[in-house]
Amino acid sequence: MQISLGELAARLAVPLRGDGGVMVDHIAPLDNAGPGSLSFLGDPAYRVHLAGTHASAVILKESDAADARVPVLLSENPYLTFARAARLLHPEPEVIGGIHPSAVVDPTASVDPTAWIGPLTVLEAGVVIGPRVFVGPGCILGEGVEVGADSRLTARVTLCSGTRVGARALIHPGAVIGREGFGFAKDGERWVRIPQIGRAVLGDDVEVGANTSVDRGTIGDTVIGHGVKLDNHIQIGHNVVIGDHTAMAANTGISGSTRIGRHCTIAGAVGVAGHLEIGDNVHFTGMAMVTRSFKDPGVYSSGIPAMPNTDWRRNVVRFRHLDDLARRVKQLETLITNMNAIREQEAS
Repeated sequence: MQISLGELAARLAVPLRGDGGVMVDHIAPLDNAGPGSLSFLGDPAYRVHLAGTHASAVILKESDAADARVPVLLSENPYLTFARAARLLHPEPEVIGGIHPSAVVDPTASVDPTAWIGPLTVLEAGVVIGPRVFVGPGCILGEGVEVGADSRLTARVTLCSGTRVGARALIHPGAVIGREGFGFAKDGERWVRIPQIGRAVLGDDVEVGANTSVDRGTIGDTVIGHGVKLDNHIQIGHNVVIGDHTAMAANTGISGSTRIGRHCTIAGAVGVAGHLEIGDNVHFTGMAMVTRSFKDPGVYSSGIPAMPNTDWRRNVVRFRHLDDLARRVKQLETLITNMNAIREQEAS
């Protein structure tokens, strides 16, 4: 999409410094931009590229504007303004209603005339597809699935029976929502599967990354709140509840029946044990191992940072002696306490 800087500034509600008649039609990084490009400066590390950029305009903070040689859009949050500009310049393709001839649609399914059902997609009995929904190729929607208005299932998405997806959701290829959770009871030396009769329920404006899995509830529902963002390769266990506008990075695993609050961030490769309570505005850094509840807001970390292999091998040897070292320190503390008591008695 091509737009003038004057119109773009108005639509983004930010000040423009420079020629409002300049046209931009795409996004590009500072060091690889050319005519028609809109770029942005959000990280000071890239400021070195600002003076020499060939972009037609740059989004940046007022404090960086003096170094720019092109028109600028001023923003206190350049990254957010960039995101909004990118959506204007690179909009999603308009959904054109219809059903591909190769799709298999049960007669009891309800598909809004403005929705698109792609090739080789399967809609089972009782599926309800809302207005302007895009269901890409190879998707499978089980019995009774509902998908809200303006949602987008890109390709090869599986929504198992009973799953509910809210409005404006974006679900990437390979995601599986509403599969049976990992629930078994022990019968002697054998495992007996526990029926998983709950649902997976996703709110509005949820994004689910590629190959991410959200299990259905065992009895109640697994609930993903409004605005939740899930990266690729995430596992959400049965009966997990995730509060509104929480975001999780790739390779995170949430065990069953854990409740996570609103506005939390969970970095990559975090492991969260089951049946925990995580409060609002809790933030876990990468590779944290969460084995207890954290109800107070804050930033929490665990894990061991990478180090030279020789240091790591030496430390591993020392780890094996930590228990013995702790006992010896305890003995020394007791000995010192007893000696001090004897001296006090002698002094008196």
